[in-house]
Amino acid sequence: MTTMHEPLDTAPTPLTTPSARHGGVLFGVYVGIGLLLIALNLRMGVASVGPVLPAIEHDLGIPAAAAGLLTTIPVFAFGAFAFLTPTLTRRIGLHRLLALTMVVVAVGIGIRLLDSPVALFGGTVLVGAGIAVANVCMPAVIKQDFAHRLGLMMGLYSTALFVGAAAAAAFTVPLMTALDGSWRGALAFWAVPAVLALLVWLPRAVRGSASVAGTPGDAIVEPRDEPRMSVLLRDPVAWAVTVFMGLQSLSYYAALTWIPTMLQDAGVPVADAGLLLSYSSFPGVAAALLAPIMLRRIRPTWLPVLLSTLLCAAGLIGLLVAPGGAAPWVWMTLLGLGQGAAITLSLTYIVLRAPDAAHTAHLSTMAQGIGYLLAGFGPIGLGILHAAAGGWALPVAALVLLLGVQSFAGAAASRERHVRAGGR
Repeated sequence: MTTMHEPLDTAPTPLTTPSARHGGVLFGVYVGIGLLLIALNLRMGVASVGPVLPAIEHDLGIPAAAAGLLTTIPVFAFGAFAFLTPTLTRRIGLHRLLALTMVVVAVGIGIRLLDSPVALFGGTVLVGAGIAVANVCMPAVIKQDFAHRLGLMMGLYSTALFVGAAAAAAFTVPLMTALDGSWRGALAFWAVPAVLALLVWLPRAVRGSASVAGTPGDAIVEPRDEPRMSVLLRDPVAWAVTVFMGLQSLSYYAALTWIPTMLQDAGVPVADAGLLLSYSSFPGVAAALLAPIMLRRIRPTWLPVLLSTLLCAAGLIGLLVAPGGAAPWVWMTLLGLGQGAAITLSLTYIVLRAPDAAHTAHLSTMAQGIGYLLAGFGPIGLGILHAAAGGWALPVAALVLLLGVQSFAGAAASRERHVRAGGR
């Protein structure tokens, strides 16, 4: 590994910034808008399903457990398909591959219009596959095209993830109502933002050309120091980033799946439980924007990690011991703040701990591939613990314990150093 000090935002120089090479500041802004539109789509196709699960169960006559696979399949897909990204990047090019992911996401969402359970589940796998590859590409593209504005872009990227998820969760049911109860039409609507993102991104994908390092072509591999996954798998910095990414994702998806049930078991009405879950996205957006500022200004470097995990722990414990009255709004505020900060920190560490865009892509593959496979077991494990214990004390205790491990991994990932480059 190599030690380093890499500020989140450094002043651009006229000859080295991507915007200078691609038509100036306006093109840079255009590329940034395209990236954020893509980011909005990286949760919409998944978050839109949960609100209409009861309608899907009733219409298809499938049990709740089978319907629940529609929300767990994408998380495992995020992990499994992430490992295809390095090979696809070498063959297609980073920016063109990102465009292709929007095609896959739009097609996967559109397939859900077909009157077939196979189409519904098959489309869900396609959506997960497209998002998986895009998840890996995004940090590498930001490292390559916005090396001078990493903090700003990572904060906006994380914010777009939350906004996309919140929009899909909030508007899918009203869309279903407007479409005479058609949950298929409501789900298919979210292909429209994916197509829009594709159209905006196409000029950047077609233009491709040089990387930040000035190498020709759209691929990001630098032959002199080509990254190797085998080297990353032996690197403690890479594992710290991966474990932190995986555990914060596990906590997020476990909470997303089970908090409404937990609140309902405590006597909170169904509608209010769903509203509370949606509300937590708003403090999450605020935290996602503030996290890069915390990274830049707060020392020691592990303190933002500790703050994010303490906020998550306080929110979970509060929901367990004091779920009545107005208190859940306080607990969901704390949980949303912690989750928003954690996801931004985990994604930003992927960028900061890699020396260049090529290594960023490989570290992103490892962190998100292994991390999301780990995260997929969160909702399943919590459900097993709840069934075994007959209550929520044991599942919450398990999550808090994992938050402690997450703190240690995040503290290690926060140290200002790089993963080993190439075969060194």
